[in-house]
Amino acid sequence: MTHWVRICFALLALAFAPRLEARPLQAPTQQWSVAPVADAPIALLVEVPSGQVLYAREPDRRFIPASVTKVMTAYTVFEQIKAGKLSTSTEFLVPDAVAQEWSGKGSTMFLVAGDKLPLETLLRGITTISANDASIVVAEGAGGSVLQWTALMNRQARALGMADSHFGTPNGWPDGGATFTTAADLVKLATALTTRHPALYRSYFGQFDFGYRGVGMRNHDPLIGVVKGADGIKTGFTNQAGHNFLGSAERNGRRLVMVVAGIDSEESRARISRELVEWGFDMFERKEIYAAGEQIGFAQVQDGTSAAVALSSTSPVNVALPRAKAGVRLAITYDGPLRAPVRKGEQVAMLEVTIDGMPPYTVPLIASDTVEKASIFSRIANGIRGWLA
Repeated sequence: MTHWVRICFALLALAFAPRLEARPLQAPTQQWSVAPVADAPIALLVEVPSGQVLYAREPDRRFIPASVTKVMTAYTVFEQIKAGKLSTSTEFLVPDAVAQEWSGKGSTMFLVAGDKLPLETLLRGITTISANDASIVVAEGAGGSVLQWTALMNRQARALGMADSHFGTPNGWPDGGATFTTAADLVKLATALTTRHPALYRSYFGQFDFGYRGVGMRNHDPLIGVVKGADGIKTGFTNQAGHNFLGSAERNGRRLVMVVAGIDSEESRARISRELVEWGFDMFERKEIYAAGEQIGFAQVQDGTSAAVALSSTSPVNVALPRAKAGVRLAITYDGPLRAPVRKGEQVAMLEVTIDGMPPYTVPLIASDTVEKASIFSRIANGIRGWLA
């Protein structure tokens, strides 16, 4: 290709640099307040299912989840039910060895050897009162053994992208550090739990209490019954792990998931959890900044029948924006210029939303049209037209 043709293409590329429509996103309605997590070594607040992070402190730091582990046991059960391998009516026998070791150990249903219980009852014991014995019964009955069940839990974790998590028990009992996770990974689990299994989630999580053999026991979740829209998920505590919590609440179709970990008291965990989720609802509101299919910008295309392709999103672009004054910036990012051919519907770029003081939030963008590979003569003609324009 001659030098003057290359110059034409360079000028044409500049004319079609990525751009966004300038638009006012919002006007501030209140003063900004700092997230109330001073006493939490680990804290994360995320909108679900978008994944937009509203607050993060050490989200990738590994910690011991304690009984929050049981959320993965419940999720694994839900997946087995969805696959048709289990039913809530499936009955499980309480083995002698399990009753001897686990009945009355920590949080418990006080199961008796020889009892036959439906999975539904065991699940309620696990999700509502954190029953250690019920978790082991399910693991052995559904998995064949605790080892096989935890292997299944870990496969589920890998499928969800929980790269910094490992489960050595089905109930979170101390195991020498074999079980660990991160706040970021727990949000992935909570997202899958609430979006893949919404009916099972509503049925088994967020219940106030649970009774078995005439003994009533209450849920230690610090949000349900106190915070509007709260519906779970799970607390955890051991001396080594401290007080942890994976929680969620939904208001007007907007769900927030939070993780706090390593807190030194149950009272502090309750206060921080309540204040953090209320802060998330109070300080942010979700806004649609682009409709599904709306043109958002352009990406350069090299060697194509067109020098650029329009970009859009397959779904509405909803962003949690601060109600208080904050700088908000939008940018299109991609590895470019794109090389023709580019197919309509192909994911080719990202919309990056940056709000002052918050991690960037990204939305996949697709090509709105197909751009075929151009012949050498078409490329020369396009370059000349762009140069003369």
